[in-house]
Amino acid sequence: MADKISFDLVSPEQLLLSEEADMVTIPGSEGEMGVMAGHEAVITTLRPGFITVTGGKDNQRFIVFGGFAEVTQTKVTVLAEEAIPASDLDARIATVTESLAKTATEAEKGAIQAQLDTLAHLRQHI
Repeated sequence: MADKISFDLVSPEQLLLSEEADMVTIPGSEGEMGVMAGHEAVITTLRPGFITVTGGKDNQRFIVFGGFAEVTQTKVTVLAEEAIPASDLDARIATVTESLAKTATEAEKGAIQAQLDTLAHLRQHI
């Protein structure tokens, strides 16, 4: 049996996932990074994208909107600015779209539209 790597996904509000996995794929700022037990130690910033956890209780996907990841030979810790289960993406798009319709100032509209563009881009990759 292959060695497992411990994985924790933490957002400012809560611990979203803590389990042993065969591999964790994270959206590093320099590109996608697959992490398995024995990986070289590294700290990286995250860009908006998917985290995929394979070989745990279930294969799981989350969306992160930035943050940091710390990798050691035995553990991956993701400190996300914000993270949601990938299955919640359509609900998030609906919420942001509604928010855009209610926004009054152009500056707020620009920021919300940028968030909506990021979500639409991520939706294309599900």
